[in-house]
Amino acid sequence: MNKKKFPWMFRIIAVLAVTVAVGAQAQAPSPTHFKGVINDYTAATGVGGPWEMHGSWSLKLKGDSGTADFSAVMTMEHPDYWVLANPTTPPAAPTVDNPGARSPHTHHITMTDAVVSLETSLCAPDSPATTGRFMVTGQADITGNGTAAPFQTKGGVTTLSTLQVCITGGTEVAYSNVTLTFAAKAPATGHFGSLPIHGVVRTARGSDKEDEDNH
Repeated sequence: MNKKKFPWMFRIIAVLAVTVAVGAQAQAPSPTHFKGVINDYTAATGVGGPWEMHGSWSLKLKGDSGTADFSAVMTMEHPDYWVLANPTTPPAAPTVDNPGARSPHTHHITMTDAVVSLETSLCAPDSPATTGRFMVTGQADITGNGTAAPFQTKGGVTTLSTLQVCITGGTEVAYSNVTLTFAAKAPATGHFGSLPIHGVVRTARGSDKEDEDNH
């Protein structure tokens, strides 16, 4: 009789263990520290482009404050398309052989205490489609080669640009995509344009330390 009871006891214990594990997973805290890279091109018209953009970014959600800090570092230069559309004279010294003629430069983009929202309907759609996770909107301070960007300081007046950062994802990777979009009339649109700048989420962790422990 006792021998028949033990298999059922083991089954009950196994079910309870799975239930506890699933419950713990469901209550696991959401990530608050995000990092990734940016790789994209600007439009060819309206911004002296196209420009090729490469960089990295990080975002930190600040607890229950409803705010976040965001930063990105980026290099920009004219791609081959621009070189072909803007040949130099004489042909013996084409722009493609002179990397400096591509106008390479850097940007640092920072937002402090930007507003966090779960309303992502304003985020640009991805293809294939992704699910919006959250959106961060704030005033971005932007440098050009380490100094305040020219489009940000005109006539001795500094005007920051409204920036919208969207984090989206899919069924297998919850946080996979990021887009940076400047508001239509923001000073930065004269250089970056108003189209979304695309990138990828590399890590989504509970803290910076957790990110370091996984490397």
